Amino acid sequence: MVVSSPWLSSPVDASVSYDHKAIIVNGQRRILISGSIHYPRSTPEMWPDLIQKAKDGGLDVIQTYVFWNGHEPSPGQYYFGGNYDLVRFIKLVKQAGLYVHLRIGPYVCAEWNFGGFPVWLKYVPGINFRTDNEPFKAAMAKFTEKIVAMMKSEGLFESQGGPIILSQIENEYGPMENFGGAGAKNYVNWAAQMAVGLNTSVPWVMCKQDDAPDPVINACNGFYCDYFSPNKPYKPTMWTEAWSGWFSAFGAPVPHRPVEDLAFAVARFIQKGGSFVNYYMYHGGTNFGRTAGGPFIATTYDYDAPIDEYGLLRQPKWGHLRDLHKAIKSCEPALVSGDPTVTDVGKYQKAYVYRSKSGACAAFLSNFNPRSSAIVTFNGMEYQIPAWSVSILPDCKTAVFNTAKVGAPTSQINMIRVGGFSWESFGEDTHSLLRDKSFSKDGLVEQISMTRDRTDYLWYTTDVNIDSNEQFLKNGRDPLLTVTSAGHSMHVFVNGERAGNFYGRFGSPKVRFTGNVKLRAGSNKISILSVAVGLPNIGPHFDTWNAGVLGPVTLEGLNEGKRNLSSQKWIYQIGLRGESLSIYTLSGSSSVKWGGASTRQPLTWYKAFFNAPAGNEPLALDMSSMGKGQIWINGQSIGRHWPAYKANGVCDLCDYKGTYRKMKCQTDCGEPSQKWYHVPRDWLNPTGNLLVVFEEWGGDPTGISLVKRVAL
Repeated sequence: MVVSSPWLSSPVDASVSYDHKAIIVNGQRRILISGSIHYPRSTPEMWPDLIQKAKDGGLDVIQTYVFWNGHEPSPGQYYFGGNYDLVRFIKLVKQAGLYVHLRIGPYVCAEWNFGGFPVWLKYVPGINFRTDNEPFKAAMAKFTEKIVAMMKSEGLFESQGGPIILSQIENEYGPMENFGGAGAKNYVNWAAQMAVGLNTSVPWVMCKQDDAPDPVINACNGFYCDYFSPNKPYKPTMWTEAWSGWFSAFGAPVPHRPVEDLAFAVARFIQKGGSFVNYYMYHGGTNFGRTAGGPFIATTYDYDAPIDEYGLLRQPKWGHLRDLHKAIKSCEPALVSGDPTVTDVGKYQKAYVYRSKSGACAAFLSNFNPRSSAIVTFNGMEYQIPAWSVSILPDCKTAVFNTAKVGAPTSQINMIRVGGFSWESFGEDTHSLLRDKSFSKDGLVEQISMTRDRTDYLWYTTDVNIDSNEQFLKNGRDPLLTVTSAGHSMHVFVNGERAGNFYGRFGSPKVRFTGNVKLRAGSNKISILSVAVGLPNIGPHFDTWNAGVLGPVTLEGLNEGKRNLSSQKWIYQIGLRGESLSIYTLSGSSSVKWGGASTRQPLTWYKAFFNAPAGNEPLALDMSSMGKGQIWINGQSIGRHWPAYKANGVCDLCDYKGTYRKMKCQTDCGEPSQKWYHVPRDWLNPTGNLLVVFEEWGGDPTGISLVKRVAL
């Protein structure tokens, strides 16, 4: 029996609706296969090819978040150009004949800096994020209305002939409700009412939101979602994030997900009545600039996706999923007609059978045994089902696909060196501050409140006066300096000499330096360069988390005992001299005097010119000889580099068949979490391209090379 949905009572111009079986587009139930492609994580020149490869892979829908901090970098100042040209991206999806699921949020998580919120929002008076708070709701509603109005004005909703068939408000809020107090439930209801009131004529979704109020559909995110049921019997079963892999973090092993397990998870979801599946990610792309969150999320957002970071097909993942989609689509007439009949055909084996009134029949034979294959009898015929797999029979007779039998070819990816560089260097001053960029305050201040995240860098500098009668060496040791920081990384200098560099880790961002330092009689200068490595994007009240040197900062071993430096006067400088001069641009780089290519020097800028290599293969920089810093090509930021930070911990070369619901496989322990950094071809000129690298630790730029990515 089909139970009517309250959504069907919406305005008559709604061409997209739903019932308990599926999303209904123009009166037709659909089994929809979707994939996430985030427009800012690639370039406009890459978009048509990515979208076409998604279509060739059997997708019906492209899903994307809307990135608030990219679109409104300052209050009321909007930007929709470059790789933030949302309208252009959606129109390209339409041209390819695909639909769009627009996840407006505007909180997105997505391992994106600050969860997609603009940092200025944090400093709106009286604001409290993601709860029943008037300043926050006003800002959220204003941006959501802005996006919806833009989509309407461009005719992009399905009722207008556009490709948008679904929208999402909020994102994974359910797990946060327990921390939200009394205002959380009110906020969920308000967000739903606000969104539905915008009259988009398409259904709205809330993922990981079990109490999503009608008519909003609650949906599942996870590695497996076969257990999931919507919160009302008249809502379809939707999987908004089927995780194709996982994100990379600096200092963590590289995650992978075998395609056999991903295909099994999707087939199992469909066989139990699921009608919408979205791969997160289908193409992950690159966290260009300073868009990576975390902190410590890597610049790559490859995600082990079917289309890799560079836009190449990842085989056999792409091909095996394409074959799965073809098999599922051949079952669509039966799948959308009713609920399955489920029969046990063995201890761990089941048959799910769908039939339509017109006579269509489709069957899914599943074997949940993680270790052993099985021979089952179905409709008088025998079928061998491998362990941990599903076979699909579009006519209830012929098995056309099995999730564990991979027929797609395996591609081999090579990174081939195509050139090196001739470098010049410029040293960032570690001892003196820029007069027009520095200011003083009593005591230590939180970093983001000062920088507003316009830069990763904030200098903390103070003077320490030592009496000439001071006993410098107590017990044969120099005075002990202790610096405590909320994170994420810092470089400590005493009288211009580096005392050391220190950094946190993913999940543990706090930093502490303790070391003996040489001081002299008279005035001494202690300088600390505090470095942010992406703002948090998830967690209860993540917007309140701090960065920077918050103390205590102390000296021990003097005659007076412990001296607390935290409350004395500190001089602050936001950013680096090179940043203030835009040294990474052609005009800015010519404003300073460059010298020979010094190596192994901390806080050093390097520049080189190069010509674009022939061909159209994707390009990358091999940065394995460097420490930590940032990279620019022709003034555009590739992102942070940190190949010196090796993956650590237990490395698990896992077998998915042996461990149900295991999150991910991890490889490459002891190797850099990221060695190669994507250089978009369309950022290059035929000749005279400017490459600038800022190196914090002291790497060797002569080891940097340009490589091309070739799939064999």
